[in-house]
Formats: sequence, structure tokens, C-alpha cells
Amino acid sequence: MKKLSARRRHPLAALVVLIFALAVTGGLYAVLAPSGEAKAEDSAQSLAIEEGKKLYDVGCSSCHGAGGQGGTGGPSLVGVGAAAVDFQVGTGRMPMAQPGPQAVVKPTVYDQAEIDQLAAYIASLGPGPVVPEAEAYDPAGGDPARGGELFRTNCSQCHNYTGQGGALTHGKFAPNLADVNPKHIYEAMLTGPQNMPSFPDGVLPEDAKRDIIAWLDAVNTSESPNPGGLSLGGYGPVGEGFFAWTIGIGLLIAVAVWIAARSAKAKKS
Repeated sequence: MKKLSARRRHPLAALVVLIFALAVTGGLYAVLAPSGEAKAEDSAQSLAIEEGKKLYDVGCSSCHGAGGQGGTGGPSLVGVGAAAVDFQVGTGRMPMAQPGPQAVVKPTVYDQAEIDQLAAYIASLGPGPVVPEAEAYDPAGGDPARGGELFRTNCSQCHNYTGQGGALTHGKFAPNLADVNPKHIYEAMLTGPQNMPSFPDGVLPEDAKRDIIAWLDAVNTSESPNPGGLSLGGYGPVGEGFFAWTIGIGLLIAVAVWIAARSAKAKKS
């Protein structure tokens, strides 16, 4: 039997294989390599971190350390997250004007773009809570009735039943929540600034935070309905009844005694 001669490869076979390999490689690169939009986002984020570092070095490093590790004048910022920066700097609490028992609200030093850059830099130091999306704290999407129950359970011990604030120890206080930006209320619950405990989403879910914000929007803003009269701290009928009993009844007794005394004098004369 004659042996079959070996098949000869077509001259274009190698070219076909090369084209196929290049196509596969190009497809994998297109899938795995970052897109132009992602590259642009990474570049913008890097720029924000760089600019935030410059702002931090000038305005924050003297208290919080050159790398955010903390110092004698301020705590470590590693892991506090962008939300904490947006709250503290966005409400003017930071930078502090002078040392004190508690940072207070004041006009902001930085505009929102600079606050975002500072937040980007601090977030790069370690993972932490991010700035929430607008829908997370929109009062229109919350349930005020449920929010009132949650607020009275978790917040009223310090902030009063309607969020009007109250005194704490050693010169500290729970601030009045009237007309506070809903985003800042959400960030405060998320990060727990100063004396306030934190309520992460695992403890107080996003919808619960939104309900609390809806409650405060309903009862403690300049546009909230007010039937008139003294609010007496917003403590409700118990506080109002106590005021009426101690002050109102006391005045009535005093008037009755005064009338009786004048009547007795009139009879003697």
C-alpha cells in the first residue's frame, strides 16, 4: 500500500491563525481594560485627592497630623470617611475657631467643591462612610409618623421630642435640629459626630434614617405648621400640664389670697 503523503498547510493558514489570536487578545483587552469613562473618573478622583491634600496641609494638618494620623489637637481621621468630612466641614464645625468642649455651627470656610476635595483625600486614607445619595435623605420619600416613633426612641433623650436640642455634661450640648440640611442630618446619624452615637445602616437602615428626617421636616422647620403659643421646648401635653399646674394654679392661688386679704381689710375698716 502506498503511504498517504502528509497534507500541506495552506499558505494563508498562518495568517488566519494570527488574525484570530489578535482578535481574541483585543476582545479580552476590551473586556478587562478600563473604559475611557472609567479612566476619566480615575483621573478626576486622583486630581481631587491631590487638591484635597493641599487644602488639608494648610487648614487641618496642624491639629490632625501631616498624614491624618491625629495629634495633640485633634483625633485621627483615618477611616472616618467622606461623609464625616462633608458634615463637619459643610456645617462650619471644622476647622474649629478655637479649642472648646464642642465644635459649633458657623459659616463655612470652604465651598462645596473644596469640601468634596477634602473628603476625597480623607477617604483615601482609609475606608469609611461615603456621602449619601440625594434620594437617601429626601424627606418627601419618608414616613413622618414612623420617623417620629424612631426619633422618640433613639434621639429624643438628647435632642428633645421635636429636635429642639438640650444640654449635656461638661459644657456640651445636643444641637437644635431646626432647618438643618437633611443631608447633614443623615451624615450625623451615619458617622456619630462628637458626643452623638453612630447609627450605621446595619443599626438604623437607610429608610429609617429617611423617616426620621421626614419627621423633623414636618415638626421642626421654619415652614412647619405652628398653632401658636409657647412651645415649651416641644415636650408635649405633659410639659404643658406641668407648666399650667405650677405657674397657672400658683398665680390663681396668689390672686385668691390677695383678694381675700383686701376683703378682710375692707371689713375691718
